[in-house]
Amino acid sequence: MPSLYSPFRVHSTIVDSFSEAPYFTIVRALLRSQCSDKQFDKNVQNKLPEIRIVLLNTFHPGNIGAAARAMKTMGIKELVLVNPKCFPDTEATSRAAGAVELLEQAKVVSSLEQAIEDCTQVFGTSARQTHSFSRPQKSAEEAALWVKQNPAEKVAIVFGGERDGMSSHELNLCQQILFIPGDSDYSVLNVSAAAQIVCYELFKSMGEDRDMVTSETEADTTSEPPKLVSQRELNNFYSHLEELLIERNYIRPEQQSDTLKKLRTLINRAEPSAKEVNLLRGMIKALSRNGTQ
Repeated sequence: MPSLYSPFRVHSTIVDSFSEAPYFTIVRALLRSQCSDKQFDKNVQNKLPEIRIVLLNTFHPGNIGAAARAMKTMGIKELVLVNPKCFPDTEATSRAAGAVELLEQAKVVSSLEQAIEDCTQVFGTSARQTHSFSRPQKSAEEAALWVKQNPAEKVAIVFGGERDGMSSHELNLCQQILFIPGDSDYSVLNVSAAAQIVCYELFKSMGEDRDMVTSETEADTTSEPPKLVSQRELNNFYSHLEELLIERNYIRPEQQSDTLKKLRTLINRAEPSAKEVNLLRGMIKALSRNGTQ
C-alpha cells in the first residue's frame, strides 16, 4: 500500500498498452458525452489558465512521453521535469506520439523549488485523502473548479516519481493536496494515467457552460480576486522570517525544521496575496529594526 506521502506510486514496469489508442478513445468518449467537440473547443479556447505539469524524479522515460500525450489531448502544454532518470530518450518520444513538441519544449531542473518558483498556487498529488495533511485537500474535480475560479493564477500540479512519490518536504512546498481515490485493496496509479485524469478534469471544467461559483463572502463580484504571491516571493519571505526567528533565539536548533514547517503550512493555508506578503515582510522589517535599537 502506498505511504501517505507517496502520491500515485506506480509499477516499475510501463504497461505497453497504456498509451495505445483505446485508452485515449475512452477519454475522447467521455468528453463527447458532455457536449460536442466543436462546443468544447469554443468553450475552452482562450479560457484555459496557465497550468504547469511537474514530474518529479521520473524513472521511466516512457511515462514522461505518455504524460506529455495526456497533456496535449487536454490542451495543457507546459511540462517541467525535475531530475528525470533518463531524458531525452527514444522511449519518451515514442510514447508521446503526436505530442513530441511538448517534450522538445520541456524544461529540466534540479529541484522542485526551481520548478515552481514563479507559480502562485501549487497542488501536490496524493494517492488518497487523509487527515494527516494540514493543508486543504481537493479531489481532481474540486481542484479543477478552483483553477476555473482563479484564472489569473499560475498553477503547478506536481506528480511524484514512480518509486517514492513525493517526500514530506516536497509536499510541504505545496499549498494544496490533490488526491485521486482508488480501491482500498490497490490504489496504485501509473503517473501518466494520473496526469490524464487530472488534465481531463481541468479541460472538462473549462468547457462547462455553467457560471463560475463565487464566494459568498466576496463583497464585490465584479472585481478581480487579488493576485496570489509567487513561490519565489514566498520563499524569500520564509527565508527572511527564518533568519529573524533564529537571530532572536525564538527557534531552538533541534526544533528548527518542525517549527518552520508548521509556519509554512499555516501561511500556505491562508493563500496570501502578494500585497499581504509584502505587508508581513514590512512588519518583520519593522520588528527587526526595533530589536536592534
